[in-house]
Amino acid sequence: MATKQSNQFEVPETMKAWVLGDPDELKQIEKPVPEPGDAEVLVRIDAIAVCATDLEILENGLPAMVEGENPFNKDFILGHEYMGTVVKQGPNVDEYDVGDRVTVEVHAGCGRCPRCREGMYTSCLNYGLRSKGHRANGFSTDGGFTEYAVNNINTLVHVPDDMSDEEATLVVTAGTAMYGLDVMGGLIAGEGVVITGPGPIGLMGVAVAKAMGAGPVILTGTRDNRLEMGKQLGADHVVNVRNEDAVEAIQRITGGKGVQYVLECSGAANAMNEAAKMVNRGGRICLAAFPSEPVPVDLAYLVRNNIYVFGIRGEGKSATHRAAAFMAQKRFDAKIIHTHTFGLDEVPTAIKYAKERIDDAIKVVVKMRDEEAA
Repeated sequence: MATKQSNQFEVPETMKAWVLGDPDELKQIEKPVPEPGDAEVLVRIDAIAVCATDLEILENGLPAMVEGENPFNKDFILGHEYMGTVVKQGPNVDEYDVGDRVTVEVHAGCGRCPRCREGMYTSCLNYGLRSKGHRANGFSTDGGFTEYAVNNINTLVHVPDDMSDEEATLVVTAGTAMYGLDVMGGLIAGEGVVITGPGPIGLMGVAVAKAMGAGPVILTGTRDNRLEMGKQLGADHVVNVRNEDAVEAIQRITGGKGVQYVLECSGAANAMNEAAKMVNRGGRICLAAFPSEPVPVDLAYLVRNNIYVFGIRGEGKSATHRAAAFMAQKRFDAKIIHTHTFGLDEVPTAIKYAKERIDDAIKVVVKMRDEEAA
């Protein structure tokens, strides 16, 4: 195979890539290795985690779009929770060196709209418009179920030498939880926090909230083994909502006071109304998940009790950097939620494990190569 020399790395002309065909169809093809442009680097992907949004894109197309259209049958590569090694720099790039290990954020905003200038690049007003500089790998531009990807330098986070590839893929998940706590105020030391839903973001929400000094940290869910993981990550109390009413349990634990913050990660139909009954007056709710269909919400209760509601998209305002710092400082062990590993040629199997929760899969990682051989 022909190669393009890149310092100590030989970069091939083409790469294996898993692309969307029809809904629920993945095909492995060969695609050209992309070239980094201004303020970009080429990342050799070493590992990528499967996200629930990948499963949604695979089935429905949205929220991914390619040039404003659904992503099916356009040789589009999904996947966004990846890490790897910088193997080539674009023009004028000196912020990251060839050979650096990095993990990546999804979104590189356009940098020119009001939201981007506020640091809210995950809500870029030019979303999907590559002509204006916007990129969202795995959503509007090619993602990471492949061997190489181009990333804007603003999306990169250095990975310390003692952090494994698998753990580094979890930085974005922790960053999303961090962003959720950020938008609710961020000053949570000593305040009660409820996290509803022990999926990957919910479990990282427990870890991040505890690292930020919240107390008590309460996790609700339906699976005892995941609630037990929550305890390992710092939850002071766990509530199995199959066994008791979630709102009554929160009131019991807090002596009727409720909590200041709820990070809603379940997407359950009645989660919003239950969260409103968990917070005290003037409390704050962040929606990090969403139901598949519109649901009724008691707006009068929210207004009467001066309850604030926030929705988040992704991992904005450089939250991944703060989450990565916590992980590098060993403030929590994100590796607890990594349950399964597969190779690049096994991507459909990895997707199946994540979608069907086979062996209670939580975070499924696709590993491109052994770290010793990298």
